[in-house]
Amino acid sequence: MTSPGTRADTEAEDLDVEEALALVKENPSPAHRGPAHPGRGGHGAPAPHHPADSHHRATPWPEARATAERAARAAARAARRTPVAVPLDAALGLTLAAPLAALTDLPSFDTSAMDGWALAGPGPWEVRDEGVLAGHAEPAPLTDGEAVRIATGARIPADTTAVLRTEHGRTDERGRLHPIREVGHGQDIRPRGQECRSGDQLLPVGTLATPAVLGLAAAAGYDTLTAVPRPRVDVLVLGDELLTEGLPHDGLIRDALGPMLPPWLRALGAEVRAVRRIGDDAKALHRAVTASDADLIVTTGGTAAGPVDHVHPTLRRIGAELLVDGVEVRPGHPMLLARLKDDQHLVGLPGNPLAAVSGLLTLAEPLLRTLAARPAPEPYTLPLRDAVHGHPYDTRLVPVVLRDEGAVPLHYNGPAMLRGVAAADALAVVPPGGARSGQEAELLDLPWAAGGIGVCFT
Repeated sequence: MTSPGTRADTEAEDLDVEEALALVKENPSPAHRGPAHPGRGGHGAPAPHHPADSHHRATPWPEARATAERAARAAARAARRTPVAVPLDAALGLTLAAPLAALTDLPSFDTSAMDGWALAGPGPWEVRDEGVLAGHAEPAPLTDGEAVRIATGARIPADTTAVLRTEHGRTDERGRLHPIREVGHGQDIRPRGQECRSGDQLLPVGTLATPAVLGLAAAAGYDTLTAVPRPRVDVLVLGDELLTEGLPHDGLIRDALGPMLPPWLRALGAEVRAVRRIGDDAKALHRAVTASDADLIVTTGGTAAGPVDHVHPTLRRIGAELLVDGVEVRPGHPMLLARLKDDQHLVGLPGNPLAAVSGLLTLAEPLLRTLAARPAPEPYTLPLRDAVHGHPYDTRLVPVVLRDEGAVPLHYNGPAMLRGVAAADALAVVPPGGARSGQEAELLDLPWAAGGIGVCFT
């Protein structure tokens, strides 16, 4: 026996992830080594020099995001990843790769919309002794002048003309039922197929699987959804100076990115397969990068040009193509994006925690969103409640909270600080030169603060 959902899954076998991604695009629903974690490859470090281009300069921030999105589209074309059948309880946040067509009428039989009595003909009515409950077999037909107690969702007996709500009826001393207001024909009956008929398209390809979508799919007869698979991500945490527990001591500091990145990447739609601690070991980094078959590798720190910043040398050694080598944004200037294979990329995040967040939202978010065929968020702006100092030449990303149709910039927004972003709803995009109080600023929602489907920390 085939489970519900099999038919639609079979019909979608010829639709690959690239085609689903295209449909979403058409129908959218946006030589110094500092201290490590905070600090490695962080704010203030010079843009790494591109060995093949003496005129290399950092990429403007909007262009860097667009480059990451284009890279993901090329990777999707190269990989030709096949849609997967995912159980409903694991499909939250995925993108439909096949239309959701009803596998049954909804409702599949006439049902009562209210607790009360099912009635036949004009009243008063004699009330049948046994009532009708939801989930039970089809009850016996009613005859004119007869009523039966009925629960919400229960199957309507044949020849029922209306349902009388409990609060709209009374019984006399002989047990006969009388209405206390007029009863209309078909009142409070949900007829079979009222919401949809079997075969009706309920949702198109490219729809994001929200909790409501999962409920609709279940009601329509599905056990699984045909969806774009989650991009697979491996995280490599670099730095000998990092502690995984306890208080900082003797020049060692706590690793903030190891605990932060996996849930953040999951909130961006990724399947985080592994988190490996590499330290400052060039050989170990090379082995880890070349052994990974993830769609995306994310490294932390080591993106500058210091003596133990091994990301650039490793990329040169394996012949990777640097698509973005530094971005005109603060914090996070020395982030990078490299193509390792046609269908595999590496995002190098700076080691400063807020700089790493900047790298996530600048490079990892558009890449993962595109690979997952999620619709781009609609860009929006709000006025800044306070003036924000800007960098002379670069974009700044500043944590803000949203209050009364405005964005309030938060303190503790230095590249090594997480205190501001931990309390934030979004990051404000501040242009070079800064922004005055009341000036409109583009906002990048944080996935959990936006109340979006990206909130997936398991």
